Amino acid sequence: MAMTTLDPRTALIVIDIQKGIVQLPCAHPMAGVIDRVAEITRAFRRHGAPVVLVNVAGGAPGRIEQARRMGDLPADWAELVPELDAQAGDHRVTKRTWGAFAHTDLHEHLQKLGVSQVVIVGVATSIGVESTARHAYELGYNVTLATDAMTDMNADAHANSVTRIFPRLGETGSVADVIRLLARA
Repeated sequence: MAMTTLDPRTALIVIDIQKGIVQLPCAHPMAGVIDRVAEITRAFRRHGAPVVLVNVAGGAPGRIEQARRMGDLPADWAELVPELDAQAGDHRVTKRTWGAFAHTDLHEHLQKLGVSQVVIVGVATSIGVESTARHAYELGYNVTLATDAMTDMNADAHANSVTRIFPRLGETGSVADVIRLLARA
């Protein structure tokens, strides 16, 4: 479904655009993804809309078949990239699971602000972005995904999320689409 509208109180959620993650090999050029994420972040701030900057600093416990990549990480691994130009008014969330809602204050924060819709961007499409979008949908938020401001380590996983999962959770489009809707709101 194409993007139709943004609610009067819509928040932007930026997932894992941090120094350690953006260095990973991804399906799309990371420089372009970072540029579009920075562009949409600036637009939300210009319009006085809430911005949430999420980073990951660990993993959920439990056995998995795949090797964990969270061994000895550089000290700045979880720091947000400077292109996001984090502001004092941005809400910061550090997560230790895939999604930004589990075991964080994100839902409570958005509820205090009266947010009814979220726009989600970031990395990785099939992990942090999709998990956050699923949880947002389950919590009753209108979900919008700017798919040109996200990527994944696996092109097939990215395509699956964008074409099969996201249309079932909300509306999809581009950063330019979201910015046009912000200007109308």
